[in-house]
Amino acid sequence: MARQIPRGHLPFPMPERSHALVQEWRDLTFMHWEVEPEALMPHIPKGLEIDLFQGKAYVGTIPFVMKNVRPRMLPPLPGVSTFPEFNIRTYVTKNGKPGVLFITLDAQSRITCWHAPRSYGLPYRYAKCKLNASNEKYSWKSRRTSDGVELEGECEIHGESRVAEENSLEHFLFERYSLYTEHRGKLHMAYTLHAPWVFKDGTAKIIKNTLTESYGLGIDVMNPQHVHASEGVYVQTWPIEEVVS
Repeated sequence: MARQIPRGHLPFPMPERSHALVQEWRDLTFMHWEVEPEALMPHIPKGLEIDLFQGKAYVGTIPFVMKNVRPRMLPPLPGVSTFPEFNIRTYVTKNGKPGVLFITLDAQSRITCWHAPRSYGLPYRYAKCKLNASNEKYSWKSRRTSDGVELEGECEIHGESRVAEENSLEHFLFERYSLYTEHRGKLHMAYTLHAPWVFKDGTAKIIKNTLTESYGLGIDVMNPQHVHASEGVYVQTWPIEEVVS
């Protein structure tokens, strides 16, 4: 039996058909920077609009653990369904539906890095990754095998748990229930369903970040302007579908 997720917080309805995958996103560090929209444009597929908060664009680098990824109604596979992932994302919108666009998804899963680009157009790249989590700190380290770009550091967690207030920056960054991708030359989107994010404030100490630096975004990659941490969410996702203008 699939877990029931409340839907009253969603900005738009989920599809009536059943979801395809279930997964958990766990032990996340959210690091965000303001970025000039012009620096993002080379990474934005045709037909998408950069989403702005109070006139500003944002990019995030997020190390976390993908846990128990599996098709609906099937059990997770040991050694396959759980792996660390370090992604870089920005925020876009199309037809009134705000979503996430991934610039890269570096993951320690050869199956995912082979399958997801071919089936979904998602820019997965294989990397050796480690993530250790406690109540007070998340520490993380990744190195992409193809070109050696790295992310290494830690997030000290502090403050009280909270959910994002309506119209806040945190709500803009976290409360997103779709992703966009370019697949076989056409724009697609997928719906993602989970409960509202519960998070705390964080302080990042970055040792290396050639991962984010390699995309030429014109930001100080060693000093994120906004840092948050979350234990994570349980997620249901739908297959990608072509976006009709």
